Amino acid sequence: MSSSPTTGDKATDRTGRFVRQPNGRITPLSPHLQTWRWHVTMTASILFRVTIGAASVGAFFGLAWLGLAACGPEAYDTARGLAGSPFGLFIGFGLTVVLFSFVLNGGRHLINDTGNGLTLKSATLLSNIAVWAPIPLAILFWAALFATGRVSL
Repeated sequence: MSSSPTTGDKATDRTGRFVRQPNGRITPLSPHLQTWRWHVTMTASILFRVTIGAASVGAFFGLAWLGLAACGPEAYDTARGLAGSPFGLFIGFGLTVVLFSFVLNGGRHLINDTGNGLTLKSATLLSNIAVWAPIPLAILFWAALFATGRVSL
């Protein structure tokens, strides 16, 4: 008898990392790329976790801005200058993408938590919206900011 868990004998798996499925197939205990085909819902799930991390970085920038504002007018003018620089605008655009991604993915989760949007077709649609819509929405938002004169280079 072979000691490989791929032989179909769960008893030979001493690692505990493999499990026999009801159809008799031996698979990893945790779903992995070897088990699942890639789907847009996986991308949406991963991006949601990434946006949480990026929002944390954005919170740091917000806290730094508040700290500089509390340090006086000179420090605040420095912060405004950095925020208005091309690099600062790039960071602002990125955080806007994060905001839209967070809101759209949160909406997707809210819909799913009510028991709706769980069919393959609706889950795919909601995930595609959550994955692809943040960038065009951020572009439209920043175009409106530039068009109204609230932001300039």
